Amino acid sequence: MTTTPLALSLGDPAGIGPEITVKAWRALRETGPAFMVIGDRQALASASGAPTPLQTVHGPNEVSRIFADALPVLDIPLAAPVVAGQPNVANGGAVLRWIETGAGLTLSGAVSGLVTAPIAKASLYAAGFRFPGHTEFLAELSAAGHRDGPRGPVMMLIAGDLRVALVTIHEPLAAVPGLLTIEKIVNAGLVTDQALRRDFGIERPRLVVAGLNPHAGEAGTIGREEIDIIAPAARALRDLGVQVQGPLPADSLFHAEARAGYDAVLCLYHDQALIPVKMLDFWGGVNVTLGLPIIRTSPDHGTGFDIAGRGLARPDSLIAAIRLAAELADRRGGR
Repeated sequence: MTTTPLALSLGDPAGIGPEITVKAWRALRETGPAFMVIGDRQALASASGAPTPLQTVHGPNEVSRIFADALPVLDIPLAAPVVAGQPNVANGGAVLRWIETGAGLTLSGAVSGLVTAPIAKASLYAAGFRFPGHTEFLAELSAAGHRDGPRGPVMMLIAGDLRVALVTIHEPLAAVPGLLTIEKIVNAGLVTDQALRRDFGIERPRLVVAGLNPHAGEAGTIGREEIDIIAPAARALRDLGVQVQGPLPADSLFHAEARAGYDAVLCLYHDQALIPVKMLDFWGGVNVTLGLPIIRTSPDHGTGFDIAGRGLARPDSLIAAIRLAAELADRRGGR
């Protein structure tokens, strides 16, 4: 593993982010990978459920030395006290600064990657947040670091041997058909192919693109998107050297035998991708953003306001996200 630590932004402090962060540190403190929390030290202390050694740091250089003995915290205080389960718009500005700081440290190379705990977008709008989610926000924050090549953001979810990449992300289902274009599918395919080669070490990735309609449109009798948009996009990807099949019916893409035949599926909308991921590994799925100049992963769940402060939150997905970020950083040479 790289010796350059990761950064972890704490997410909404009224959710389960602080609790699972402490639990992840307890699980990883002896073996790593090491990470530095960007957040509010008091929020972490209050959420730990048991005495947890916290160490304020001023930058990532101190992290590896102290990680086994204390959880390193780059302390950016909140504006208002935290009440578990009750998000506070007064703290939205600090939450955004945590993310911005993590992105900046990653772009500069001071940390090897960014792991983000869950946010609640509604409580951030008063602080000027104008994005559908973390993914799109980080794409803008890191845009200046882009080199030539296909650009994200492309959201990929991983559960066990399944990788799914999304062509559209946080969009109403009724809007999805109108948002699909040949260009959008081709870009998602190129970004996914590049990431599988560079970050996952797959020399010749095998992609599949899912159909939008039942039975992949059944030759146009149940919708024409497959004929007019998806199949031409797959042909264009093949012309560009990407190994891709499809469009194929989504209802037969995710069983074990099918998964053995590809390295990733291009899914066309949110639930088409998220349902199989959560069926395969509800607790341990990971979200990774492709097509950025930085490495970013996150747990595949939300803020958990309903269980915040009760000691019930499981850290499995966050631990998996931390480990994956470190693996991807290694393949990029510590960046």
